[in-house]
Amino acid sequence: MPPGATFLLSHRAAFHRRGIPAGQAAKEMVHVSATPVLALRGVSKRFGAVQALTDVELEVHAGEVVALVGDNGAGKSTLVKTIAGVHPIDEGAIEWEGRKVGINRPHDAQHLGIATVYQDLALCDNIDVVGNLYLGRELRKRGVLDEVEMERRALELLKTLSIRIPSVRIPIASLSGGQRQTVAIARSMLGEPKLVILDEPTAALGVEQTAQVLDLVERLRERGHAVILISHNMADVKAVADKVAVLRLGRNNGVFEVASTSQEEIISAITGATDNAVTRRAARTAEEQK
Repeated sequence: MPPGATFLLSHRAAFHRRGIPAGQAAKEMVHVSATPVLALRGVSKRFGAVQALTDVELEVHAGEVVALVGDNGAGKSTLVKTIAGVHPIDEGAIEWEGRKVGINRPHDAQHLGIATVYQDLALCDNIDVVGNLYLGRELRKRGVLDEVEMERRALELLKTLSIRIPSVRIPIASLSGGQRQTVAIARSMLGEPKLVILDEPTAALGVEQTAQVLDLVERLRERGHAVILISHNMADVKAVADKVAVLRLGRNNGVFEVASTSQEEIISAITGATDNAVTRRAARTAEEQK
């Protein structure tokens, strides 16, 4: 647990007594790092004749949840895949903890400490929770799978993240959608990542299951992880995000502080029915280039 997290946990009760929601308390108590864990500087990506991303800027700090929002086709998935090493960038730079790095394949991202949980989860329904957590990274002892140690570590990990499931030895198919999502997120934590990217983690989940996932997002922030949350649900974004970065047609269309921004302002930026510093600067630049 990072420095300051114990202080945060011991003082959340005080926020509760003052009538401050738990999510807001977490945001107020966690201090983000001075240097961004991840920074994108003028990132562009093209697929043939299609310009998917143009001069995109993004910063994410430790202990911070940044929601990445935008309409379908805005470039969210492409941006995430450039960070995850699936699509190397064409122009611009990626900085990791203040230094320029190259992310040309998924292994590069994983080596830096970037974990991505995609919407399809990639879980095996017929394998139990332990098997899914350690799929592809099984522990062995004298050449044989060390089931005892894997189960011990699985229980410890789930307890640390306050994830509640009936048993770590039941098939994934027996779990609810929310429980499956939390298992997928827990699996991404095995490598002790510094940045966790969650692609639509609450899509198609019920109210209670969504609450479980959002609680886990808050716990990731409390543990000092940087989090990028992709979501279409503004209620989820307002509940757990510290900042909202809006993409529109592959470009930045505003970065907003959640605490001081209304839902209507964010939606206006998503749809393009807005006039902010970012759009004015882009318009001025385009005019100067004519």
